[in-house]
Amino acid sequence: MTEELNVRYSDKDLAEFKALIQEKIEKAKHDLDLIKSAYMNDLNNGTDDTSPTFKAFEEGSETMSKEANSQLAIRQEKFIRDLKNALIRIENKTYGVCRVTGKLINKDRLKLVPHATLSIEAKNMQQ
Repeated sequence: MTEELNVRYSDKDLAEFKALIQEKIEKAKHDLDLIKSAYMNDLNNGTDDTSPTFKAFEEGSETMSKEANSQLAIRQEKFIRDLKNALIRIENKTYGVCRVTGKLINKDRLKLVPHATLSIEAKNMQQ
């Protein structure tokens, strides 16, 4: 079969993944803002907002060291960058193709890890 030469997800599938990734980017940016505001709050110990959800988050962040907080922010920024790179692969129509095996990455895996560039098969080979 010549299908192997032109392995890719359909435009319809790519559009679905694009919507999923854009949603995840928005949530990730929101989470990053929370992490950063908690970090800023550690610096000034302000109680500008005393709503219960903010208070719980604030108390939790006080126990977390500033280093851990900045590590979280760095990881979140990397996650956002990986998701944006996935959007570029969607535009190039290379999204969902394993960079090692060249085969399609399982749809369920992509729904869980939308920025994946390796199939489970390739990931297992790395171990």
